[in-house]
Amino acid sequence: MIPFNKPFIVGKELYYIAQSVMVDRQLSGNGIFTKKCQKWMEQRLGALKALLTHSCTGALEMAAILCDIETGDEVIMPSYTFVSTANAFVLRGGVPVFVDIRRDTLNMDEKLIAAAITPRTKAIVCVHYAGVPCAMDAILDIAKRHNLLVVEDAAQGFYSDYKGKMLGTLGDIGCLSFHETKNIICGEGGALLINNAEFKDRAEIIWEKGTNRKKFLRGEVDKYTWVDIGSSFLPSEQVSAFLYAQLELSETIIENRRNTYKRYYERLAPLESQGCLELPGTQNENLSNGHMFYILTESFAERTNLIKALAKDEIKAVFHYVPLHSSPAGRRFCRIHGGMDITDEISSRLVRLPLFFGMSDQDVDKVVEKIKGFYL
Repeated sequence: MIPFNKPFIVGKELYYIAQSVMVDRQLSGNGIFTKKCQKWMEQRLGALKALLTHSCTGALEMAAILCDIETGDEVIMPSYTFVSTANAFVLRGGVPVFVDIRRDTLNMDEKLIAAAITPRTKAIVCVHYAGVPCAMDAILDIAKRHNLLVVEDAAQGFYSDYKGKMLGTLGDIGCLSFHETKNIICGEGGALLINNAEFKDRAEIIWEKGTNRKKFLRGEVDKYTWVDIGSSFLPSEQVSAFLYAQLELSETIIENRRNTYKRYYERLAPLESQGCLELPGTQNENLSNGHMFYILTESFAERTNLIKALAKDEIKAVFHYVPLHSSPAGRRFCRIHGGMDITDEISSRLVRLPLFFGMSDQDVDKVVEKIKGFYL
C-alpha cells in the first residue's frame, strides 16, 4: 500500500521528548524547547517574533484577535482553502469575502482584490496554496493604499520564499502549520509569526490567555494579571521537543520532498503533452517547497474514477477542498465578490497524489505507472 501521507521521525524527536520530561521536568508549554523553536523561526525565517501554537487554526484565531475584527468587519480571502482560514474571523464576528483564484497558481487572484474592498474591509488573508507564493508585491501594495492589514495563511508554505523572504514573514502576521500532513510535523502544532512591531506585545498577552505573564517572568511587572482577551494557545513541551528535532533537519526534509515533486513532474509530463491531464503551472515546479503534488483531470467524473482506480491498487490519492462559498456555513457567514468559476472548476478536477518524506522512487514510479495505465 502507498498511503497519501506517512508521519515520520527524522532525528532526535524521541530523545528530546525524553529530555523534556526526565531532565527539564516540564510537560506544560513555554519551556526550553518552545523557546528553542521560537528562536529558530525568528532567526531562520526572519520573523520579528514567533509564538508556537497548538495548531495553525490557533494561530489564525490569534491573528483575527490582533486584527481587532469586530461584528460586520470584512476580510478578503479565497474560498479555496481550509475552513480554519474563514472560521477564525467568523468567530470574531467578521465576514469573509471570497474572491476567485488564479488558474496558474490556485492562489487568490490579486487583480480581483481591489474591487472587493468596501468601507468595512479590515484585512486581506493570503493563502499560499501548495506552498506557492501569492503575488505578494501587488497584495501588499493594495493593502498599503487602502490601509488594510495582511495576514498570511502559510500553513502549506513552510520554507517557501518570495523574492528572498520566507512565506509568513511578508505580511503583518503569518500563520504556519506543523500538522502531521505538512512538511515539518509534530502531530498537531502551528506558529504565529509577528512581522509588525505594533502587534508584538499584545500577541504575547493573547498567547498567555490574556495575561501579562511574560512581562512578569521577565521581571517587568511585580505580578501578572488579566489584561486582555486571550486563550490557551500554547502546545505542550513534548510537542515542541518533537518539532525542534524536525526544525534542525528541515532543509533535509524539504529537499527530499522537492526531489519527489520533481520526479512526479518529470514522469507525468508526457501525459500532459498528450492532453490526458494537467500538471501544476511550470512556475510551481520552481517555487514549490514540495508540500503537495496535484494533477488536474478533465472532469469531476474522471477524477472520481481515477481515485477509485488508484485505490484498487492500494494507492491513496485524494481530492482537496470543497470551496467554502458552496458550504452551508459559507453561505451563512460569508459572501462572494464576483464569480467563482475557476474555484468551482479546479476544485472538481484536482487530485492530490501521495507525497511524504522518505517516499521511495519506486513508489513514485508505481503511482505514475498506474496513472498511465488509467489513461493509455
